[in-house]
Amino acid sequence: MQSISGVLPALLRKLGLEAGVMGWRAVTEWPVAVGPGVARHTRAVGFHEGTLLVEVEGSAWLQELTMLRRDLVRKLNQHLGAPLVRDLNFINARGGIRR
Repeated sequence: MQSISGVLPALLRKLGLEAGVMGWRAVTEWPVAVGPGVARHTRAVGFHEGTLLVEVEGSAWLQELTMLRRDLVRKLNQHLGAPLVRDLNFINARGGIRR
């Protein structure tokens, strides 16, 4: 008998779901990958077809992070160990960032 951790990766690959599921790691690991300075003002909330959706605290941060998009994608993929994220979509978080 095999453990679920031994079977799941192969099953996801066979079903063509591996990239999408692995991409959700970007959501959970966003704070570690980008560091505490950026993480304090942002929150990754979704992942779809290579694009990570990130809520941002205020328009000033949204503008700053938009300029840093390429570097953040590179940093995130380096942290994840695979090119899972192709783009970042920043949206203004209404009511601030909730933790």
